[in-house]
Amino acid sequence: MNDFVKAIAHVAVPVPLRRLFDYQVPSSINPISLKKGARVLVPFGARKLVGILLSVDAQTLISHTQLKPMFALIDQAPVISQAVFKLCQWAADYYHYPLGEVLLQTLPLSLRKGGVYQDDIEANKAVFGQQETSPIRLTEWQHQAIEEVNQHLHHFQSFLLNGVTGSGKTEVYLRLIEKVIANGKQALVLVPEIGLTPQTIARFQQRFAVPVAVWHSNLNDRERLQAWHLARQRIAKIVIGTRSAVFMDCPDLGLIIIDEEHDLSFKQQDHFRYSARDLAVTRAKFENFPVVLGSATVSLESLYNTKTKKFTMLALPERAGNAIHPYYHLVDIRNESLEHGLSKALLDRMQQHLDQDNQVLIFLNRRGYAPTLMCHYCGWMAKCPRCNVNMTLHLAEARLHCHHCNATHYVPKTCPQCQHEKLQYIGVGTERVENFLIERFPDVPIFRIDRDTTRRKYAMEKILEKVRDGRKQILVGTQMVAKGHHFPNVTMVGVVNADAGFFSADFRAVERTGQLLIQVAGRAGRAEKKGEVLIQTHYPDHPLLVHLTQYGYNSFAKLLLHERKDSEMPPYVHLALMHAESLHFDRQNEFLEAVKVLAEESAMDSVMILGPIPSPMPKRKNYFRSQLLFQSSRRSSLQKFLTQLMTKVEALKEIKAIKWTLDIDPLEMF
Repeated sequence: MNDFVKAIAHVAVPVPLRRLFDYQVPSSINPISLKKGARVLVPFGARKLVGILLSVDAQTLISHTQLKPMFALIDQAPVISQAVFKLCQWAADYYHYPLGEVLLQTLPLSLRKGGVYQDDIEANKAVFGQQETSPIRLTEWQHQAIEEVNQHLHHFQSFLLNGVTGSGKTEVYLRLIEKVIANGKQALVLVPEIGLTPQTIARFQQRFAVPVAVWHSNLNDRERLQAWHLARQRIAKIVIGTRSAVFMDCPDLGLIIIDEEHDLSFKQQDHFRYSARDLAVTRAKFENFPVVLGSATVSLESLYNTKTKKFTMLALPERAGNAIHPYYHLVDIRNESLEHGLSKALLDRMQQHLDQDNQVLIFLNRRGYAPTLMCHYCGWMAKCPRCNVNMTLHLAEARLHCHHCNATHYVPKTCPQCQHEKLQYIGVGTERVENFLIERFPDVPIFRIDRDTTRRKYAMEKILEKVRDGRKQILVGTQMVAKGHHFPNVTMVGVVNADAGFFSADFRAVERTGQLLIQVAGRAGRAEKKGEVLIQTHYPDHPLLVHLTQYGYNSFAKLLLHERKDSEMPPYVHLALMHAESLHFDRQNEFLEAVKVLAEESAMDSVMILGPIPSPMPKRKNYFRSQLLFQSSRRSSLQKFLTQLMTKVEALKEIKAIKWTLDIDPLEMF
């Protein structure tokens, strides 16, 4: 390669095409200076794009006269390490997603746009904590779990820490990280929600006098760049983040912890649809260190992996300290007169707990005031014109809100269809329950915790600070309150509606309902006081609900796993779901029908093709939606089939004006 003009750079460009692009290396750039993982500026059509360099050689399938020269070399050294690069390459292959887009999304926005990276970014001193001098006394179960993982700190092993709510999983994490840091390594902690990061950070800063880097979507780009720098330069010994932190460049990484591993938030649900949980396990295997997945309500996939010996089970069956498991009571609300969704039995028990200066948590997984606004005279209902679903009424803001496309409308004073004024609120949401409880318990502070009340920065932390001061209070919340929060003064949890998940068309709904009920119930009785859980239901004799409350989640999960096996559903089979959307009615079906023809041409006996059919929500954001399902009992067969299919799909003429995605191991069928 003495002639610089003949050097060819192979570049991954962030465009929706599953291939690399070749560029001539101009004579002004020495090919020797080009390093794998460095950013380059290249022409792409009429645009200038930042790409990632993969290699340089003299080989290309394109005529040299047609090759465009790259514009510039941005980095003298790689900004993507070999470890992160290997993970991204595996992810791009497994999820059948363009490598350029996978690589670029691992970087802070300023670097994706071509900004200059400097190694001397000032470290924020505020990330340092204060060493805690008196750690919590371990239970025998905690001690055994820690010892088991410590024996595998120098090689790969996947552990499933199955600990009941309040069993001290976080203390196990802290002890493991303490050992990892003592060995000169870094630790990565993944949490499902941004709302969990403040309390996790606080706990870790109390324990360790080392820098802690934080990574989540609510940070501005300067904060993300700084966190990325702290991890990359080995300054941060602990990185805490949501799912995208799995790609964080930590050169000395020695442990990954996935807290609440069952949570749906670890799966990206649009564009690059990856599972951070699965990628964390893959990364740990590539870099040869252990990974710990923790939950009180383990996913069926992880439970299955313990049965097949891929994961090692670690049990924490008892609550830490003097805390005991809460008592469950199913409240039969058939033929009951409800006040804004709450039964007399529930309200009476609330009063008793409040009279004892305790806190009460009311759980309702539906925000807003009411899920439906309807005309009493003609039956008109407020529907989103873009999604054709009912809009939720938010009374305080006097607006109708579509929770699917985020469209908002003013609340009409009269029915748009018949002009009558008698509009009714159908159903209950957290806002309606909160308003009623303010009237019912005027002397008790009431806090609502949902996406509407925690939208502003630090809003969640301020609410939690008030909750932890110990006074008698009522909390009203959605699933946000069920995820890992420690409320030591909550002695009663009331579940307003537990039934919907047991009758959903989604085969995963029962599993998620069981997880949610156990998680929210686990907020009760976590300290010295006894906890009680009241679950309102129209089906108090439902066998699955009875089994869950009487025998616990582990027995419930084993029962569901047996049902999955009998019905040939995941994790016993493997799925890939192709979504297609179009602004023109039925064009998405034409595209999927064309994909099906291609699929049948290269179909294997072990791969089943189902559809296309309309999506469970057939219209969203003005797009008509359909889907095509691929199913196989062997993951390798499904992957081989999809690899062959994807190269043909991009050449379809029907692909124009279509938005489509391929979801490997889908967790939602909507």
